Parts: sequence; structure tokens; C-alpha cells
Amino acid sequence: MSTADPILLTPGPLTTSARTRQAMMVDWGSWDDRFNQLTASLCEQLLAILNGGDSHHCVPLQGSGTFAVEAAIGTLVPRDGKVLVLINGAYGKRLAKICEVLGRSFSTFETAEDEPTTAADVDRLLHADPSLTHVALIHCETSTGILNPLAEIADVIARHGKRLIIDAMSSFGALPIDAQQVPFDALIAASGKCLEGVPGMGFVFARKDSLANAAGNSHSLAMDLFDQHTYLAKTGQWRFTPPTHVVAALHEALLQYHEEGGLPARHQRYADNCNVLLDEMAKLGLRSFLPAAIQAPIIVTFHAPKHPRYQFKEFYERVKAKGFILYPGKLTQVETFRVGCIGHVNQAQMHAAVAAVADVLREMEVFEL
Repeated sequence: MSTADPILLTPGPLTTSARTRQAMMVDWGSWDDRFNQLTASLCEQLLAILNGGDSHHCVPLQGSGTFAVEAAIGTLVPRDGKVLVLINGAYGKRLAKICEVLGRSFSTFETAEDEPTTAADVDRLLHADPSLTHVALIHCETSTGILNPLAEIADVIARHGKRLIIDAMSSFGALPIDAQQVPFDALIAASGKCLEGVPGMGFVFARKDSLANAAGNSHSLAMDLFDQHTYLAKTGQWRFTPPTHVVAALHEALLQYHEEGGLPARHQRYADNCNVLLDEMAKLGLRSFLPAAIQAPIIVTFHAPKHPRYQFKEFYERVKAKGFILYPGKLTQVETFRVGCIGHVNQAQMHAAVAAVADVLREMEVFEL
């Protein structure tokens, strides 16, 4: 394994296949019919993953996933709307910050970083504040790997006649979500996560009627999803220069996604990766932060070793030198580090990664392994 090309055990950017990287070796004209067909095919395939072709539009957008989250809030929440933001990690807090910066009225409900929001919580909060129009939820909170109960929460929100916005950045493509079973106004994801493309493109699945009524809501020209969709539907083209190489890479990654067996197969591979990681790290005495019942097979947070010779930066650099890039912890109260289960990786590479961790902790004289 080359240390110049390490395996990324992170929540994105992540390790991609040679075929996906090769797809970026071609230059595309942004107005060319072939590129327009590529965009149309991409949106159609993305909608099919969540069974949303009849009910939702797929609106692609340049930028990272956060760009797409901001675009969804700014476009689909009217300026006189009010958002209930459900928080149990850093990305819920970021979503609340987006509402604040955009001038959208909002309230927050925060649970501990190892405690999912419950449908009962949401029911109580919606009863208590009739002025709420939208609820925003992080499906899989990447700061820990916690999985929030999307279907149950969505049902409660629908019964109250409110609208749901889902940040599914770390779950779309690997965890099942059916747009005909889970009611939502918007679901947001990106190219560089479970679909195993490269970063640079977000996309929003927006309910057709909600998007049709969103003209004039947006705070921004570039992030106006109503305008982006209208122009794309009329011309087949992006309004502004598209990330052509990112689109091509994602289209190729989707071909491999279907060859692998689609969502069930992708989920199973990630679950297998996660199980190897949890089992083998436990043998080293490294404890996961979350209980298994709420652990998504996307990224795992581990308690850092409690030893004076353990320093994350040295640990990170030594593991990197052995061919694996990990992620720092994102918790405020507990020292942790994170290991991703996603990307173009398999069980053998997860075994090798844990072996590298064991070697490094032995070299640092943190554990006698």
C-alpha cells in the first residue's frame, strides 16, 4: 500500500475507485448536449434511489453539501416561516447557524450527542409552538455516527401538517429512504459520500408543489433552487458553470453503484465494514462512543486512549504513514477520534486499518498490544 495514496477512512471526501477517478480525465463543454444528457441521467438515477420520481424534483447545485443545505433552507422556507432544528451534534448546530444567517426564524431542540431525538419530543414541541412551519433533521449525524429515527419523526411532522427538511448527507445511498413512505419537503445529499463520487456537487430532492411555490423566497441568486430547477427544466443546462468533472465522476460512480447491487448491497458492505471495525477495535480495548442500537454503519466514534503518551496528532500521522487517514473527534466533552466505514473500501482493508492502529499504539507505548 502506497502512503502517497492512502485509504481515506473519513466521512468524505473518501476513497474512490479507479474508474471514478478515470472519469474525470475527460473535459466537457457545459452547454454540450452530451453533458446535458449526463446531468439529466444523473438526476433521474438519483431520484430512483429514493423512489421520488413522481413526487420530487432533483435539483443539482455546485458546492459542498452545506451549500445545498443552505440553498434548501433559503428556497423552501418562506421568509415568514419558522424552523424547528433538531440537534444532537455539530451538523445540527450548523443548520441552526444557517437559519440564523439567513434571517429565518427558528427554535432548537438539543439532546446529548449520544441521544437520538424521538418522535415524542417532536410531537410535544410542535404542540407547544403552532407558529412552527418546518422541522429540520440530521438523519445520520456525522459528528458521532448517531442515527436519528427518521420515519417515526416524519410521521409526527406530517400529522401536524408541518414540512420536513432532511439533511441526509451521510445516509443517502446507503440507508433506505422511500419518498413515498417518508413524507418530506426536501432531502439533501452530496456527491462525495455514500455514492462514492468526488466532492463538489450537492443535490436537493424538493417536493414538486413546494418548489413550485418557492419563487422569491431565496436570499441568494446562486443558491435559488427554484430558479436553478426552472432554468434546468427549460434548457437542460445549469444556470452557471457546472462542476463538469464532478458530474462525470458521479455518473460513473452510479454505474458502479448499480453494478454492485444498489442500495441493499452498498448498505451491506458498509455494515460489514462497520462490524469488522467495531469487533477488531474492541479487541484492542478501544470503546465506541455509541451503543450499537443507534450506530449507523457510516462512521464510528471511538474514545481516545487515556494515556499520557497518546496525542491525536502523532497518532494520526503515524497511522497515515501506514496508509490510512482517520478523522479527529468532534465532541466537546470527551476526547475521541473517528473512523469511517464508507468509500471504496472492504472488510480486508478495515482489518488492515485496525492492524495499523494496533501497531501505532504499540509504537507509541500507549498499549502493550
